[in-house]
Amino acid sequence: CPLLAVPLDVGFWHEIDPEEAENDIKGSITYNGDSAGLPARLTIGEFSAFDMSAPTPARCCPAIGTLYNTNTLESFKTADKKLLLEQAANEIWESIKSGAALENPVLLNKFLLLTFADLKKYHFYYWFCYPALCLPESLPLIQGPVGLDQRFSLKQIQALECAYDNLCQTEGVTALPYFLIKYDENTVLVSLLKCYSDFFQGQRTKLFPFSLLMYFTPMFSFLFLVSHSWTLSILSSSFQSVEVLCFRDRTMQGARDVVHSIIFEVKLPEMAFSPGNLLVFENWEFNAKGGAAEVQRLNLSFSRLAESSVDLNLKLMCWRLVPTLDLDKVVSVKCLLLGAGTLGCSVARTLMGWGVRHITFVDNAKISYSNPVRQPLYEFEDCLGSGKPKALAAADRLQKIFPGVNAMGFNMSIPMPGHPVNFSSVTLEQARKDVEQLEQLIENHDVIFLLMDTRESRWLPAVIAASKRKLVINAALGFDTFVVMRHGLKKPKQQGAGDLCPNHPMASADLLGSSLFANIPGYKLGCYFCNDVVAPGDPPTSLGLVPHQVLDHYEREGFNFLAKVFNSSHSFLEDLTGLTLLHQETQAAEEESN
Repeated sequence: CPLLAVPLDVGFWHEIDPEEAENDIKGSITYNGDSAGLPARLTIGEFSAFDMSAPTPARCCPAIGTLYNTNTLESFKTADKKLLLEQAANEIWESIKSGAALENPVLLNKFLLLTFADLKKYHFYYWFCYPALCLPESLPLIQGPVGLDQRFSLKQIQALECAYDNLCQTEGVTALPYFLIKYDENTVLVSLLKCYSDFFQGQRTKLFPFSLLMYFTPMFSFLFLVSHSWTLSILSSSFQSVEVLCFRDRTMQGARDVVHSIIFEVKLPEMAFSPGNLLVFENWEFNAKGGAAEVQRLNLSFSRLAESSVDLNLKLMCWRLVPTLDLDKVVSVKCLLLGAGTLGCSVARTLMGWGVRHITFVDNAKISYSNPVRQPLYEFEDCLGSGKPKALAAADRLQKIFPGVNAMGFNMSIPMPGHPVNFSSVTLEQARKDVEQLEQLIENHDVIFLLMDTRESRWLPAVIAASKRKLVINAALGFDTFVVMRHGLKKPKQQGAGDLCPNHPMASADLLGSSLFANIPGYKLGCYFCNDVVAPGDPPTSLGLVPHQVLDHYEREGFNFLAKVFNSSHSFLEDLTGLTLLHQETQAAEEESN
């Protein structure tokens, strides 16, 4: 399958050097989240493309490329594409000959990017290329491509997932571009490319004696490496075929799926390799007719005009209402919106109106027919076909409203107290992943908005945010009431919980005692649960008294403690926070008074 390049984001052009230059850049390739039948995607980071040490996104494989930037449109059009392609192909060939590609298979995933940036008109031109090596003779298909589920049993597929995950964990990555596999009816083993000699030592000829797994194209360079590196070392006259599995590992709606991977078998050639019979596969972008694609042109002049207009409007608002407001800080703040319903849509639009440019949604619901009339980021078409995921649709709509916003959506659930997750090892592991992802999201954002439907769902993010010293804004909406509050922002961990900041203007007043009308310092404010008043006679809650009281347990035990909270009844947190004892003492006092 071909490799699809995602259009370059606006931020990439802000980082590019307008002068004519050649630079190394980094991208990532993934299949995760795409529907079956679509090609893998190459994505160039918006601001991290030039940082070669930047981490690779989860479930993605790194790709190293070369950027050729020209300083005139004429230079862009007349660039010697054939020469650039041959240079890149020779680099791949040298890495195969030297064995470097076996040690680091990422060297096979090379791409070229030819660009021109007209900064005066905000017009940007670019052309992707994916160089690959071709074998001088075609590879006969022994068995045509079929779905993985037609060749592997469910037990084998589960064993493959487990072995692959273990290898990724051992290597400290979340995805591998290429790896080896050998299997029978009961076992599936995987290993790194560089371990092929030991991995296949003593392997006897069977129906499918030799299997290679690859995560995405370019397949040609990979098969070239196989033919060159292994034909003479481990393949004999009776052992000259290679079984290839295009492994497509994706997770959608919280469920993992690899069965749409395809598997086929090809016959390897009997040949000697030399520069003379090395063929280059010319793979600049093609159009639907098979010819060279039109140059990709990106017009950002209107985006720039919109961004300038928004900034000007904000400055006017600031001048009239809040002259001391630092707009630069507002623009740079990263907001995490937990909930993409009525509250989430309205909060997102308000934040964007005040200049916030980084907004992330988290929600696990889909858009229903009753939503568009109350939730302004959705339309009727979003409800069709069982409804789009709210978080993804909300992020997409924000970018359509204003292309200058950096909006993302995560379709995920938030584990809640008293809602068991220990039905099976699968549900427990999914809860662990959800907690880890929520922790990472909160860590990567500056302000957390609690905008969910239920009280229980706010408990876990309130605890995590308090532990990570993140600012939390809580909003709750009823039929005839609403509440908006800011959680107390705890001091850094190096300061004691009761210590006063020596330079804090309220320090002296705190020592003497504060009146009800004095300003309370932020670190002394409670959270949603601290300030919640439950009237006598209401049903008992599984949330305990104050989530801050469980911070020590959470920070010390992590998910093991949270699992107890999820899987236990309300008594667990009530016992831990002292609410049970308080009830007992209150009841005893009432009995004595009677």
